[in-house]
Amino acid sequence: MDTDYLLSDKIQGLFFTHFPNMSWSISDIADAVYKGLKQQAQDDDMEQAVYGFDHHDELGLHPIVQSALRDTGYGLLPEQRYPDDWNKRKKSHGERCDIVLTPTPEITSLREPDLKGTLFDSAGMIDPEEAYWLEIKSVAQFETDGPFRRYTSELLSPVAKDVKKIWKDSRIYHGGLLLILFTERKEVGDHDINVWHTRCLDRGYPIAIPAIRDFPITNRIGNGHCHLGLFGVRGG
Repeated sequence: MDTDYLLSDKIQGLFFTHFPNMSWSISDIADAVYKGLKQQAQDDDMEQAVYGFDHHDELGLHPIVQSALRDTGYGLLPEQRYPDDWNKRKKSHGERCDIVLTPTPEITSLREPDLKGTLFDSAGMIDPEEAYWLEIKSVAQFETDGPFRRYTSELLSPVAKDVKKIWKDSRIYHGGLLLILFTERKEVGDHDINVWHTRCLDRGYPIAIPAIRDFPITNRIGNGHCHLGLFGVRGG
């Protein structure tokens, strides 16, 4: 049976310092991604695909996640520079966030400080403090050529680095890390998400209790279950 649960919505709500004009529900965001990934799994089964969506690398999953969020009504800005890097002369310089969410598709760009209140300001812009900054990480226990030997190290090290990127930016008020895990069994994913969360807390990372969703997938290469956990990160 599918499991769909959220741990302590009230605690998550208290965790953030909300920007006066905007609030975000990580439960709603997690539901949107869950719906999209589960639909993709069903599509793979209908097509009798040789490999399911769990064989994609991280970048290969981005279009599926983006489509799921757009279908739910969010506006979406992919690959945006972090605000603290806007002072770099070249726009190609600086760290980038996988996805920046806006409340509606009509909001199509971020408002940089020098545009606010000028003739170039518009209703189609959003301040970085009001947007939701989302990093995506995916780790699979099995790949097409067998067990992923760096599964544990990949889960515990690079994933936590994305938490730091959101945490350290002075203009981010709403942000989170979406962790997508593909494992052989549900019990493995349950355990590994809990271990990852505990390690982050032990290291002092400011992450909230997550919104977690999980569902079974057809086992084609060794992965029989998909977990997603959305961990709120306090920026600024």
